[in-house]
Amino acid sequence: MIVNSPEERLISSDFLILGGGIAGLDLALRLAGNGTVVVLTKTEAGESNSQHAQGGIAAVLDPSDRLEAHIEDTHTAGAGLCHADAVRFVVGNGSRSIRRLIDLGVSFTRDVDGGYHLTREGGHSARRVVHTADATGKAVMEILLERVGQHPNIRLYQNQIAVDLITAHKIGRFVPGQPNLCYGAYVLDIASARVLTYQARFTILATGGAGKVYLYTSNPDTATGDGIAMAYRAGCRVANMEFIQFHPTCLYHPSAKNFLISEAVRGEGGILLRRDGTRFMLQHHPSAELAPRDIVAQSIDFEMKRTGDECVFLDISFKGRAFLEEHFPTILAKCALFGIAMDREPIPVVPAAHYTCGGVVVGLDGKTDLDGLFAIGEVSHTGLHGANRLASNSILECLVFADAASNAIQAQMRERPLVTQPTLPPWDSFGADDQCAEAVLISHNWDEIRRFMGNYVGIVRSNRRLARARHRIELLQQEINEYYWDCQITRDLIELRNIALIASLIIRSAIHRKESRGLHFNTDYRERDDEHWLRDTVLPILT
Repeated sequence: MIVNSPEERLISSDFLILGGGIAGLDLALRLAGNGTVVVLTKTEAGESNSQHAQGGIAAVLDPSDRLEAHIEDTHTAGAGLCHADAVRFVVGNGSRSIRRLIDLGVSFTRDVDGGYHLTREGGHSARRVVHTADATGKAVMEILLERVGQHPNIRLYQNQIAVDLITAHKIGRFVPGQPNLCYGAYVLDIASARVLTYQARFTILATGGAGKVYLYTSNPDTATGDGIAMAYRAGCRVANMEFIQFHPTCLYHPSAKNFLISEAVRGEGGILLRRDGTRFMLQHHPSAELAPRDIVAQSIDFEMKRTGDECVFLDISFKGRAFLEEHFPTILAKCALFGIAMDREPIPVVPAAHYTCGGVVVGLDGKTDLDGLFAIGEVSHTGLHGANRLASNSILECLVFADAASNAIQAQMRERPLVTQPTLPPWDSFGADDQCAEAVLISHNWDEIRRFMGNYVGIVRSNRRLARARHRIELLQQEINEYYWDCQITRDLIELRNIALIASLIIRSAIHRKESRGLHFNTDYRERDDEHWLRDTVLPILT
């Protein structure tokens, strides 16, 4: 059942899932046979990074392909920081995950011979990306939302933004020497401006990434790092936040917002050009346009800085309109809306923040450092991506870890079938003033963070830029914390508080790593240093 707003202030369930993308919805369906499930979405149901995923899902489906090749490609892209057990676990479950989606009703694009059409993307040594034209995420989301809406044990509440997790430590029930427990979350119902208490035996973060901490991003407005920020405040470890993947090709147009030009365009032969029409990727990497994303993004950034141009151009017009209509109908139509005929001219593109490779530290079962709290999807750090995510491994990770978390939760329920939940205190606003947080102050802080993150902590960094960014974020966090404690909370204030913390985590992690690796390139430490930095950046737990 999909509803707009709960009537009661305390909503109890067996499972509380924060986030309604592919990871959250798939987990909801897997858990629904074991108890009541509540799913919360920050906006209307369906709006998430998953919905905007164009390219597809990487899995070994072709008999000529090999699991070991997909594993090797993932490690190569991850620049030495991928966890071997996580890579083998996810890749090894790839074909099974695709079969589950097919059984649920997802219609992947077929080839002329009746098999599934597999495309190749940057960093892959073979064609192994199954897709639904150029709108794979949308196709999967439609099926999952339909199934979730029909299930009697699942309630999906829209327009709910979590404020913070409720823990034993927070409500005064923490016992020294015992694990800290998560009991649910305080959540702002946006329509009524009430803070509600959602209580559950198990809470799962499936809140996605943090692309909106940057000015230019392919992510929707919901991607403000809420889950990572809440988990860190609650005492969970966070790792590898310096590794922010910039997608090389986001549509560049003054009226376009967050529209991605899929990696598959380059996979099907698209070439990158300077404004004068000359090709440049062959000068940067032997794989040219099919190099890993970090290489392509850095190369575009280099060319733009060298020439002073505001964008570069991606050309696949030579494939002809019939080919583009079959393989990229969404991109073709979107470009046409902005007066760009991609069957006759190149597409203007720029790199944009796309994927958060770090996140909340979890095991291969999705468990976090808090008992009763799991994290799956982009919000988590599983060890799969290392220093750079291989294209189209993201939805695969969502599906595999939804299954793993479901299995772990069900095992815990069998081991401890009877658990008494405490009475949770309602939200306390501590006498906050309704009117003190002027919208202009919030919007100004938001804009300042996103701009200096792009300028100082973007694709190319330096010690001086990072030091300046750290100074700015420390001052801004002081201001924002004053707003938070003195003012009635709103969605804008919650998100501002979260992106400020995420920015701080990224900056601190980037300062800590004194080398260049994968997505983190520092001009003061240009070389990869395996002797000293072949390890994750794990930030200390807040106490």
